[in-house]
Amino acid sequence: MAFQWQDLPLALLIGIGATAVMDAWLVLLQRLGVPTLNFAFIGRWVGHLLRGQFAHAAIAEAAPIRGEKAWGWLTHYAVGVGFAMVLVAIQGTDWVRSPTLLPALALGIGTVAAPLLVMQPAMGAGFAASRTPTPLRNCLRSLANHTVFGFGLYLSALAIGLVSR
Repeated sequence: MAFQWQDLPLALLIGIGATAVMDAWLVLLQRLGVPTLNFAFIGRWVGHLLRGQFAHAAIAEAAPIRGEKAWGWLTHYAVGVGFAMVLVAIQGTDWVRSPTLLPALALGIGTVAAPLLVMQPAMGAGFAASRTPTPLRNCLRSLANHTVFGFGLYLSALAIGLVSR
């Protein structure tokens, strides 16, 4: 099924809501002392990407980019909206009116491929965080974060469905 542009407002709301749920989870983890991603590094990566550099040996050591924190947060939410667009394209607006957990959770879990196979290698951490001191722990954290994103997709669609009735 293809994405219908008239569904863009729904996908925007679902993506923003799901990303906010994930962010609330990350704040909880930080308060519990669990290290989480510095979104400035995503912005730094995007800034260098716009200048033609895709991969880095270590993104923390790359030259800072003006506004990198804002770029990181903007990218984080744009990607969340993009994944919501995929979900709405696959499931259709009927799913948004009456959401079920499994499609949202499956898509959320599937999105873990983005950090493990694209972002981490491009930022110098290797495929599936293989160049970090604790690759398995980092992969499991990514999986947990993206599972929470999947729950966020469901909860956001559920909220939209309730409000639109």
